[in-house]
Amino acid sequence: MSDTHDVIVIGAGPAGEVAAQRAREGGLSVAVVESRLVGGECSYFACIPTKAVLRPIHAVRAAQRLQGVTGATLDVAGVLARRESWVSSRDDAGQADWLAGADIELVRGRARLSGEREVTVDDRVLTARQAVVVATGTRASIPDIPGLRDAGPWTNVEATSTDTVPPRLVVLGGGVVACELAQIFGALGSQVIMVVRGDRVLGRLDDIASDAVLAALRADGIDVRLGATATAVDRDGDTVTVTMDGGERVTGDEVLCALGRTPNSDDLGLAEQGVDLGDPPDWLYAVGDVSGRVALTHMGKYQARACGDLVVARAAGEVDPADLERYGRFSDAAIDTATPQVIFTDPEVAAVGPTFAEAKESGRNVRAVEVPLPAAAGAALQADGYTGTARLLVDVDTEVIIGATFVGQDSAELVHAATIAIVGEVPLSRLWHAVPSFPTMSEVWLRLLEEYGL
Repeated sequence: MSDTHDVIVIGAGPAGEVAAQRAREGGLSVAVVESRLVGGECSYFACIPTKAVLRPIHAVRAAQRLQGVTGATLDVAGVLARRESWVSSRDDAGQADWLAGADIELVRGRARLSGEREVTVDDRVLTARQAVVVATGTRASIPDIPGLRDAGPWTNVEATSTDTVPPRLVVLGGGVVACELAQIFGALGSQVIMVVRGDRVLGRLDDIASDAVLAALRADGIDVRLGATATAVDRDGDTVTVTMDGGERVTGDEVLCALGRTPNSDDLGLAEQGVDLGDPPDWLYAVGDVSGRVALTHMGKYQARACGDLVVARAAGEVDPADLERYGRFSDAAIDTATPQVIFTDPEVAAVGPTFAEAKESGRNVRAVEVPLPAAAGAALQADGYTGTARLLVDVDTEVIIGATFVGQDSAELVHAATIAIVGEVPLSRLWHAVPSFPTMSEVWLRLLEEYGL
């Protein structure tokens, strides 16, 4: 093992792995430092385990919505076993082997910047000839609510690794993590209460998504308390009591805190070295959730690909550091205006671009076009009594799509077509000739264009 590499990547989550891979494929030597599990939070405590659990839940519900299917039930032990298979029981040997196979050195331990292009890991000092990439991700925030920390709250980590299903679960929050995990534990047998500070769940999405998911949660028997703020939490043995701002109390066996994320950058030695990730020196990069931009795995990997390629190009003298735009591997627009997201609740929500309210506030001349998803025969065939909605946001002056939201069973795969149309700025008149197959859910695109008036 060498203490000098071209590139040192701090963090072996998806973004860190991709940045390391791109740099190595470009001919640079790379070391990756990881203090926990190679594969990161996404692989073991977030995206992968939640989706591994949600898929059987969705499959059973989809079967139950079809005439001619009987006996579709959920096996809780089997569902949790499927989750363990997907996370390799939180053993990262396979992903560590991948790094070795890619000729990337893995250094285990906690990293701190100790100088320019210098990283100290325990008692070992690593030096980077070219760049240091910070890809340390985020962790669940635990707000200063009196008694909350002492109550031993669950975060996504505990919720996605538990071997037992609590009879009663109180969820603090109304965002993506809160909604997905509330629905998971409700389906697995918990009595779930959600304490939501805002006046709706999924408050950053269009109202058609928020309203549909709220209705679904309540139809599942989940008690959603909107406009409620937890002011105190108390654990007495096996019972946790949450007091809300109106004085009302709710109790559970566990309390799940899903109230935002905190960047894992506070123990990297940045302040001591006079470094700001928001305005870093030319040898330091931040990718993924820690960058403070879009906290989504796919967008972190997108940043990482661009970062790795840029480091390689700079090392070869192909890029003027003062004129990075010419490199063209990274587009702010892709993150700022065309970030796709899927919320794997039932119904699924898939969205890209601004909400209708955000588009209007920006001053653009925008029109919302909306049709029920079962207007496409392919959607109606997915489930008897299918319900769902598709909405496009169109810039009227240019007649290009700037946003889209799809809400309904199995709607997740529709969003990439919308992402392509937005990034490519494809005029509606051109989209009219992209003929969708019959009978598929994608035929809703034809219905949307017809609704617009084409």
